[in-house]
Amino acid sequence: MTSSAISTAVELVNAPLLYKGKVRELYDLGDEILIVVTDRISAFDYVLDPAVPDKGNVLNRLSAFWFGQTRELIENHVVHIEVDKLGDIVKDREALKNRIMVVRKAERIDIECVVRGCITGGGWRQYQETGEVNGIELPKGLRKNAVLAEPIFTPAAKNDVGHDEDIPFERMQEQIGAELALTLKEKSLKLFAFARAYCEERGIILADCKFEFGLLDGKVILIDEIFTPDASRFWAKDKYALDIEIDSMDKEPVRTYLSASSWDKNSTPDPLPAEVVEETSRRYLDIYHRLTGKSL
Repeated sequence: MTSSAISTAVELVNAPLLYKGKVRELYDLGDEILIVVTDRISAFDYVLDPAVPDKGNVLNRLSAFWFGQTRELIENHVVHIEVDKLGDIVKDREALKNRIMVVRKAERIDIECVVRGCITGGGWRQYQETGEVNGIELPKGLRKNAVLAEPIFTPAAKNDVGHDEDIPFERMQEQIGAELALTLKEKSLKLFAFARAYCEERGIILADCKFEFGLLDGKVILIDEIFTPDASRFWAKDKYALDIEIDSMDKEPVRTYLSASSWDKNSTPDPLPAEVVEETSRRYLDIYHRLTGKSL
């Protein structure tokens, strides 16, 4: 059943707000952090109105699912996802029950670790211009959406203001150290391979995805979110084709609507129509069900 959308949890949490991102809010619990995943939705660097019901629930529960699936591959930051363990920190347990995650505090490594299994999106644009992606030379004559012979690791330097910046692996090594860079690359490629095989069995192509890592007591751990529609590009196998814009299993209805509208992308857009919000909510719930076999 669709829940009411939540744009912010500030009035629902008795803890100091540490950080408010486009979607996530982080609250300080002392040695740990409470992450609340809201239903806010962003596109083209703008947070849009209205929020999308159940989007935050899906993102949070799907991350929790994948953290559980991958914990043999790499340690992660999750402590628990049980709202009842928070006591009076939470004012409305029912509203937040699917959208909270208590995590350990880690030092974020300021690199977005991107793995591409197909040549599409920003990677395709780079390839068209240079024949390379993040300095990696690719075979000539590739077509848009082609599956690469081997997935490639294409990091981005995280910027707190503006866009993250695609960088070659060599620059990543200079930025954070050669050994740490190699560890993140190896972990990212292993995680991608695991999830791609899992998705394949369920009629889904994992085209690309991104990870964030942190350091906890000197050890590399996985943080943030993983293999959600906001951090990955999922394609239904029956929609796959070369040379087209594939309708991906995420907030594509929002991007399609905005691209077709008269919005100039330099000012706050008008509220999204109800049918776009409903279709986007349906898509998030659908990918959750297809990946986990469960309903929220």
